[in-house]
Amino acid sequence: MTYEQVKSLKSEDFKRLCGVRPETFNQMLEAVRSHSRLKQKTGRPGKLCLEDQLLMTLEYWREYRTYFHIGQSWGVNESTAYRIIRKIEDTLTKSRTFTLPGKKRLTDSDSKLQVVIVDVTESPIERPKKKQKKFYSGKKKQHTLKSQVVVNQANGKIICTAHGKGREHDLRIFKNSKVRLRQDIECLGDKGYQGIQKVHDNSRIPKKKPRGGKLSNEDRKRNQELAKIRVLGEHINRKLKVFKILSFPYRNRRKRFSLRFNLIAALYNYELCLPKIKSS
Repeated sequence: MTYEQVKSLKSEDFKRLCGVRPETFNQMLEAVRSHSRLKQKTGRPGKLCLEDQLLMTLEYWREYRTYFHIGQSWGVNESTAYRIIRKIEDTLTKSRTFTLPGKKRLTDSDSKLQVVIVDVTESPIERPKKKQKKFYSGKKKQHTLKSQVVVNQANGKIICTAHGKGREHDLRIFKNSKVRLRQDIECLGDKGYQGIQKVHDNSRIPKKKPRGGKLSNEDRKRNQELAKIRVLGEHINRKLKVFKILSFPYRNRRKRFSLRFNLIAALYNYELCLPKIKSS
């Protein structure tokens, strides 16, 4: 299934196939194409055009099949599929077209941020050969990588991310990420961020039920109101995990996980600015 065969699909069907809309695909293609023009071409031309190479990369993120199966689908060798996908990922990263705003936006006096939501999601990984305890998540009962997202509550865009091992506490990842917030920015988190007020005074988390006691009706209402606002972070994590590379057990080298996560998060931000698809 080449790009020529799928480019005539409807916008919603194209997104179901590869995870992004045609407008986003065209912007990604332009970033890859502009980089290829600057590169001095040597040797024999590749079997697949840039459109097919980009579609292969999105297919890999979206379905997360093995390089062998991807290569068989596209009529190339397993190692060739690996090199193509890695090249496209590196090119998109170097182009700086799809990047997150970054931590500096949280301290910028010119930014109009008022409320941010911080949340952590976990991606399963294969059992490591070494230091297994550091990656074992007691919550998920398996080995995982944790990814923290800081979201602008006003527009739903991801500002920055941070990553840690499955055993690390959510608050520990927040501290290690060195995220600094202006005092006038309110930070909303879940119960995993107990003690965040010591790091940032203007923070709100749900109140825990006291041992052997019960929460008052007022505390329950406050927790429910906070949950209605904070659920945006859960929805964003769900949309990111449409790409199965973030939800299926991660088989690749862990060093490259953050690069792929950030690229997918930047694609999510880009599509927020596009006009909504009209339902037929």
